[in-house]
Amino acid sequence: QILYLKPPWTLANLLECYKKHWMAVFGYVVPRSLLSAVECLYKHFSADKPVDSSTARVLLQESRSLFHAFSARSDYNGVLPQAYAAVNKLYEALTEALSEDIMVLSENAACERMEATTPTLQDPEEEKPHPSFCVAQENRHQEIWSVLESVWNTMNLYSIEIFQKLDPGALTVTTKPAFEEAFLGLQKLLAAVSDVREGIGR
Repeated sequence: QILYLKPPWTLANLLECYKKHWMAVFGYVVPRSLLSAVECLYKHFSADKPVDSSTARVLLQESRSLFHAFSARSDYNGVLPQAYAAVNKLYEALTEALSEDIMVLSENAACERMEATTPTLQDPEEEKPHPSFCVAQENRHQEIWSVLESVWNTMNLYSIEIFQKLDPGALTVTTKPAFEEAFLGLQKLLAAVSDVREGIGR
């Protein structure tokens, strides 16, 4: 009855409504941390610009997170499971395609290392990396970013669990194992993030 934007809507309009009414409405239905997913989707769909496959994969991943969260409330007359299945199919197809790109990149890198150890008399102009190699490198960067974003989202979920358990009104003896499990999981996740950071540094 009270909306920031009246219908008919575009997808960007709907996402803007989600952002506007998030704290007052949607934040009570799904975890409030998912606002970052809405903002990510809005940023790309409101710009109305083409995206590369790696960015599309991230957008599909954020969409899956939203669908999964709202599925706890309702299946919305069967529409939500169908949408989730379609998005998941696209996500898996893109993941497979990106994995193939990474394999090609690894093979190219191995070939380049072999060529580097073999003396040649090529023209220096011919030694510049091929444009496709640069594109593959960019895809790799996007893939790494996607993994780190996934780690960040997982850490947020663990943090929410911990803070909920620390609520004095909710903390009881029966909930202690769940709290300990979440806390230990967070410690392991922090150690994993530290390893990733050290690896990137190297």
